[in-house]
Amino acid sequence: MDAKVSRFGRGLEDALAGAALCLLAVLPILEIAARKVFRTGVPNSNAYIQHLVLAAAFMAAAIASRHGKHLSLAIDLPFREPLKSSLRVFVGVLCASITLALAVTAFSFALQAFGPAEKIGPFPKRLVAMVMFLGFALMGIRFITGLGRRRLRGLWLGLSALLAAFFSFGSIIQVLGSLRSSWLPFLTGAGNLLQPILGRITPFLVVVLIVSAFVGSPVFVVLGGIGYFLFARSGQPLEVVPNQAYSVLTGHAIPAIPLFIVVGFILSESRAGERLVKFFQAVFSWVPGGLTMVAVLVCAFFTTFTGASGVTILALGGLLSYVLASGGYPRKFTVGLLTSSGSIGLLFPPSLPVIIYGVTAGVSIKDMFIGGLVPGGVLVLAMLLIGVVFSLRAGIRRQPFQLKEAASAFRRSFWELLLPPLVALLYFGGIANLHESAAFAMLYAWIVETFIKRDLSVRESGRVLAKCVPVIGGVLIILALANGLSYYIIDAQIPAKLTAWIGSAISSKYVFLLLLNLVLIVVGCFMDIYSAILVVVPLIIPLGNLFQVHPVHLGIIFLANLELGYLTPPVGLNLFLASYRFEEPVVRVYRDVLLFMGVQAVSLLLITYLPFLTTALLK
Repeated sequence: MDAKVSRFGRGLEDALAGAALCLLAVLPILEIAARKVFRTGVPNSNAYIQHLVLAAAFMAAAIASRHGKHLSLAIDLPFREPLKSSLRVFVGVLCASITLALAVTAFSFALQAFGPAEKIGPFPKRLVAMVMFLGFALMGIRFITGLGRRRLRGLWLGLSALLAAFFSFGSIIQVLGSLRSSWLPFLTGAGNLLQPILGRITPFLVVVLIVSAFVGSPVFVVLGGIGYFLFARSGQPLEVVPNQAYSVLTGHAIPAIPLFIVVGFILSESRAGERLVKFFQAVFSWVPGGLTMVAVLVCAFFTTFTGASGVTILALGGLLSYVLASGGYPRKFTVGLLTSSGSIGLLFPPSLPVIIYGVTAGVSIKDMFIGGLVPGGVLVLAMLLIGVVFSLRAGIRRQPFQLKEAASAFRRSFWELLLPPLVALLYFGGIANLHESAAFAMLYAWIVETFIKRDLSVRESGRVLAKCVPVIGGVLIILALANGLSYYIIDAQIPAKLTAWIGSAISSKYVFLLLLNLVLIVVGCFMDIYSAILVVVPLIIPLGNLFQVHPVHLGIIFLANLELGYLTPPVGLNLFLASYRFEEPVVRVYRDVLLFMGVQAVSLLLITYLPFLTTALLK
């Protein structure tokens, strides 16, 4: 009976998350149609879309917890049992206690922020916001149920609940006090005793969280927990954390993120990659280094839709390595090229990191996309030149150009090749906004791969959607909780203090830019790109203003550095994904990418010190 209930619950959870994502795509399409045909719009469509993102984010994050798919920086520590098991239990209890504490504060936030009469269409806003409470609670419980020794799970869950109650006592006072005002004096007295204790141990808890990141704690728990404890120590309302999560997830550009992630998965799960490889192979194989051009251009195409998440390496690494190997390229060169090309399309539209940077920095996303075209082209051209030079020196044989084969490959890949121009036309042509363009891209990709190319059946489309839901949850929950830490950084005036200190220590703009590059490469090595944007961008924007760096140029420098950080030893994400995909020891992958890292570093310096590469098209 328990197993049936559990299966039903999981199925319902998957169905609701999938339905929310489908509605996210359908509503903007209806909005475009209503606007163009009837000169009107769908009533309350923006509010529905924004809160669908909120619901989809927390349901998807709960599903990611169920599958153990949350992004972490865990490294394989050389510990033996039973120490390894003890560390897993410690991390599980720590993560459960923090997420359960966040659940309490989310419940308190929903009660206090919205009145009973506030609605989104027929739905009470307070009830919709409760999805945050439900998502955090499910994640907290799943951190415990994912541990071994079923007979001890009750004990660990009880311990996590006690710690959560201690961490969130201020919010518990708010909730219970609103229910029974007569309890307030007693609760407030208890809170006055516990608050100083939590404040004193906050530095210790922050250090524990940072260390736990390398033992297995998900990134969202680390960032959210640090922000949470810092707010607790400063005596500010703990509801600020869920409030900031609510604010960022209901932002106007955020709906584009899950939709473009779905587009990337539809393309990678179909045979679109094979068709694109054959097209570029037919067009470029006669050129010196033609097969390397194929690899770089296909990787750039896919990364624009998948972001720098490593999906490109995992989805296309096997196919592209086979193509390069059959062309006579040595294994070392192949692994290095594909690993370093895994995030090469990061600056081109509709890249997710560009969207997130624009939202965080308050810079026009359209300007960011335009400003990234030439710098992105510089990075792609650098990789193409490596391939050409290596091919000429190694005497790699070229294939004669065959017009008939190229035309046939073009016909087979026509619908996929049409996708980026259509999205660009909709967005840059002012026909649709960003999330409407993303909705069109998702619907277009699904129709092409399901009904035109028939790579996916309708049932398989559901499988693809289920496969990308944990990735969506992992990305959006990081954005939600990193925003709380970002708010604390700004509220504590850390950017202003940092600006004053650097302004007194550095007078040269060029020295500042060099130091910025070095720092950001290290940040990109140790942090995922989404949390790095939300945590670090508030710190560098005042510095960019101080040294009169154009806001779009600063953004491109930031993203290009993080792109290089994915290749930087010891823990650049693409290095580990490549090690997994190509079945190579990670130390050997370090050696394989050194040449490509060096060339990308030179390209990065050009992008940094030649601002017209970014700003010329803006004018």
